[in-house]
Amino acid sequence: MRALTWHGKHDVRVDTVPDPQIVNPRDAIIEVTATAICGSDLHLYDAVIPGLQPGDILGHEFMGRVVETGPKSTLKKGDRVVVPFTISCGACFFCGQGQFSACDNSNPVEKQEASELLYGHAVSGLFGYSHMTGGYPGGQAEYVRVPFSDVGPIVIPDGIPDEQVLFLSDIMPTGWMAAENCDIQPGDTVAVWGCGPVGLFAIQSALLMGAHQVIAIDHYPGRLDLARGLGAKVIDYTQTHVLEALMEMTGGIGPDAVIDAVGMESHGFAPDRIMDAVKQKIGVGADNIHALRMALMAVRKGGRVSIPGVYGGMADKFPMGALMEKGLQVRTGQTHVQKYTRELLHRILEGEIDTTFLISHRLSLEDAPTGYRNFHGKQNEWTKVVMTPGAASSPAQGGDHG
Repeated sequence: MRALTWHGKHDVRVDTVPDPQIVNPRDAIIEVTATAICGSDLHLYDAVIPGLQPGDILGHEFMGRVVETGPKSTLKKGDRVVVPFTISCGACFFCGQGQFSACDNSNPVEKQEASELLYGHAVSGLFGYSHMTGGYPGGQAEYVRVPFSDVGPIVIPDGIPDEQVLFLSDIMPTGWMAAENCDIQPGDTVAVWGCGPVGLFAIQSALLMGAHQVIAIDHYPGRLDLARGLGAKVIDYTQTHVLEALMEMTGGIGPDAVIDAVGMESHGFAPDRIMDAVKQKIGVGADNIHALRMALMAVRKGGRVSIPGVYGGMADKFPMGALMEKGLQVRTGQTHVQKYTRELLHRILEGEIDTTFLISHRLSLEDAPTGYRNFHGKQNEWTKVVMTPGAASSPAQGGDHG
C-alpha cells in the first residue's frame, strides 16, 4: 500500500509499504477514505517529539470503511467509521473513568519506558505519533490496523460526506474538551490563544456552551477572519498589547477562562519565545511556552486554564507564582475522544456544528509532502488539509472559508 512516512526533520515521503494485517482478535483493518494533516503532526515534522524512526507512518486523523475484522471486533465489513486518534482498551481503570486517553493497556509494555521516565507514568497509545506512544502506524495511508476496534471507532451513516465527520477523529472533540475544561458559566469571557483548527473548534464550542464573549488571539489574518466569522472578537498580537487589550475588554478583571491552543511551538518576537525557540532548535529545551505564559498572566484571579495544546517535555521560566497566587485551576491532557464522539456526531447531524468551514485544501495522499510543506510554511492560507488515498495527484483544491 501507499503511506506517508517520516524520514527526518522536514522530510516526509509517500512510500510503498506492507499492508497491515490482523494481529489481535479485537483488530480491524480500515481502508482509509479521508485523512487530514493535524497541527500536532507539525511537531513531528519539526522533529521536536522524541521517539520517531525513519519509515514510521504518520497521521492520526482518519476515517474509512472496514475491510477485515478479527473475531472479537464488533465492527462489520463495509461499516463506515471514524477512528479516534487515542487508542483505548475500554477495560482498564482509566477507561472506566471515561479517561480514554490515559488508557493503561494500549501502549505495549516494551514501548512504555521512555514516557515513564519523562512523565512518571506510561502514556497511552496513539496512532502515528512516535514509538513513545506505542509506535502504531498512522492513518495517512491507504489502510490502517485499528486495535481495540470494539471500543474506539464510531459507525457513520451512509450518505454523510466524509468531510462532515472526519474531524471527530481528533480536532472537533479536542476543541470541545478544551471548552468543557473551562467550566463555562453564563456571562463568562473566554480567551483563546491560537486560531488553528483546534483553536477554531474551541471557539465554536465555547460559544455553543454559552460563553458571553470569546476573544481569539493570533496573527494570521485568514485565521482571525475565520474566528471572527464564528462570532469571536479578535486580537492580532503583532498589532496590539494583548494583556492590556484583554483587561480593557473585560472591565479590568481579565478573562474568566483561557485556552492555550498553541502548544510547544509558539510564534512571535517576544524575548522569552525567541530564547525558547533557540533552546528547542539546539536540543536544550523541548517546549516553547510563550502562549501559555501569556494565558496564565492574563486570566483573572480564580480563573480557569485549559491546555489542549501539545507539550512534550520540560519548560523554562514557568510562571508558577501567577498560577499559585491567583488561585488558578488548570485542566489539560490528550483528548478523551471516545467520550465525546456520539454527542458530537448527533450535533453535526442536527446542523448545530459545522466542521467543514476551516478546510482550505484538498489533496491526494500522493501530494502529502506538498501538504505538509505548505501547512507548515503558509499557515495563513493553509488552515486545514484533507487528503484522499488512491486519488490521482492534482493541483491543490481550495475550500470554502464560509
